[in-house]
Amino acid sequence: MNNISSSTEPGRRRPWYRVLYLQVLAGVALGIVVGWAWPELGKSLKPLGDGFIKLIKMIIAPIIFCTVVHGIASMRDLKKLGRVGFKTLLYFEAVSTLALVIGLVVVNLLKPGAGFNIDASTLDPSISKAYAEKAHAMSLADFLLNIIPRTFLEAFVSGDLLQVLLISILAAFSIAAMGERGRVYLQVMEHLGGLFFGVMGIIVKAAPIGAFGAMGFTIGSYGLGALNKLLALMAGFYLTAGLFVIIVLGSIAWGSGFSIFRFLAYIKEEMLLVLGTSSSETALPGMIRKMERLGCAQSTVGLVIPTGYSFNLDGTNIYMAMAAMFLAQATNTPLDLSHQVALLVVAMLTSKGASGVTGAGFVTLAATLTTVPGIPIESLALLVGIDRFMSECRALTNLVGNGVATVVISRWEGELSKPALRANLLHTSG
Repeated sequence: MNNISSSTEPGRRRPWYRVLYLQVLAGVALGIVVGWAWPELGKSLKPLGDGFIKLIKMIIAPIIFCTVVHGIASMRDLKKLGRVGFKTLLYFEAVSTLALVIGLVVVNLLKPGAGFNIDASTLDPSISKAYAEKAHAMSLADFLLNIIPRTFLEAFVSGDLLQVLLISILAAFSIAAMGERGRVYLQVMEHLGGLFFGVMGIIVKAAPIGAFGAMGFTIGSYGLGALNKLLALMAGFYLTAGLFVIIVLGSIAWGSGFSIFRFLAYIKEEMLLVLGTSSSETALPGMIRKMERLGCAQSTVGLVIPTGYSFNLDGTNIYMAMAAMFLAQATNTPLDLSHQVALLVVAMLTSKGASGVTGAGFVTLAATLTTVPGIPIESLALLVGIDRFMSECRALTNLVGNGVATVVISRWEGELSKPALRANLLHTSG
């Protein structure tokens, strides 16, 4: 199957203007200029960004299905599947909890909301009402039941990644149980996967246009100079997420034998795609192919990457901890240590329902606030204007975190040696 990135064939050098990540970067820059200079024109570009994200979401479910089914069904050692699944969930819980703790510590140190002195009763409740209504349904029982689709095809229609993952695992076990008779289905999955990745290769060529439209709308709607005191929260969040990637994920990467900076260079196309669209889902198919090219087993990639989009959202966790405490500080809501611990526990559960779609982190924050007494839900209105800017950082951190997790678990399974990993990163990121 052909790779969808902009990497060139060995011995050939693609002209710089045909390199995808440079095209996306140009689209982002042009969108910023248009949104700043002609705000109304920038706002009108929203359909370009929305259309591109819809195209990506259209193809994600079948790609995940084919990848997971083929990867797991071709794994002869089913004990390995259980072992990989256990290691994956253990890693996810440890790292995502650490992200929550770091977010709480930083926001308590910086106190970006202190002195805001916002009276929640003066805020427009209709702004946060829609998010709160969505959030009220996000209980643990509802979350678990929602993993089961009403029909086999509903998972593909709704686009819920956990539903797709569930039916993929069931289908994979069914094929594995067939023995030799299941080989024909494995071949079908492999060929279908090639078909869908081919479609993805066509769609991703429109990424610069999507990034241009999304960024033009964002800057045209909210502007660069209308952020006021909220810039302190944004700066703190971006700084915390950056340090988390470099220090925490960097240490994990170093312990597994590779450089976090080399890895970031390796996934630069996917990162710029996320930057332009504010959604980590747009880079999911590309990340699957990149991790396989790196040497990770298809079964490991097919299990870790899709699962990580619901269970390993490091950026979303940092955001929720910092945003919730920011709103408490801004509205002068006292939260002692016990309340903050309760907030952390609740966030650990509600974060599992977030996906890579733009704005999902905001709904998840609303779900957290509805279960933590004291912080007025109306205060969400304070963050609506900057959520688009925050979602970019959330999505980028989530993307990097899931990529690092895939490589680390692959290394734990002995699928990838240090020399091979370093050589692949060096060869493919240049």
